[in-house]
Amino acid sequence: MNTKKSLRYRIRKTHRYLGLFLGIQFLMWTIGGLYFSWINMDEVHGDHQRKPAVLLSVDQPFVSPQVALYNLRRIQPIDSLFNLQLIPILDKPYYQVNYVLQGDASHRKRVQLADATTGELRAPLSKPEAVAVAKSQFTEQASVSRVEYLTEVNAHHEYRENPLPAYAVSFDNANRTTVYVATELGTVQKFRNRSWRFFDFLWMLHTMDYQSRDNFGNVLLKTFSVVGLITVLSGFALYGVSSPSIRKLRKKVA
Repeated sequence: MNTKKSLRYRIRKTHRYLGLFLGIQFLMWTIGGLYFSWINMDEVHGDHQRKPAVLLSVDQPFVSPQVALYNLRRIQPIDSLFNLQLIPILDKPYYQVNYVLQGDASHRKRVQLADATTGELRAPLSKPEAVAVAKSQFTEQASVSRVEYLTEVNAHHEYRENPLPAYAVSFDNANRTTVYVATELGTVQKFRNRSWRFFDFLWMLHTMDYQSRDNFGNVLLKTFSVVGLITVLSGFALYGVSSPSIRKLRKKVA
């Protein structure tokens, strides 16, 4: 075997095995890319299943937020506020106070709800209240199939990186929707359905992050990207050493 044939053989063999090694992942990237470009992201996020925000009447007898803060400072040594906002919970107005305790170097955000008409503090949402909030936000008329109280979730859970504790209120509808209600915040945080779960699965395959699913800088993805580049370059090299047109051009130049 002469040198040129030996070089072509080595490049062809390298290209073949690299292609075989990367083929399945390239297929996953392609399928995922097609799905991401065609899917309606509003369906994935469940926006079409969420009712419009409830508006509060200005005719209600609101008390000053200072009343709620005064009541809170009687039981908690507040250092500072992240924010304070007016929110509706089952058509009633409440102040949602996000604060930091004195001496807390970590500045962990804490939450307290207070009745916006009296300033009285209230406990986090109970299970019946969380179910009622989920139903009030859901556009479909479906029965509740399961209610789960979450205090912690792993990196693969569909409610990962969201406020806890929370109630997961699952509905018996065609899209198997689950509404997540944060008990201390008093609000719906996420809608999760079959569209989102399929998207999340393809996203995991796309990023090749099988731990947290959202890390684009993981070693596996970087490795496959480099090997993929080598595969493409080996294809160009194989074309360069085996193309009759390029061989004829070399002869003319020589």
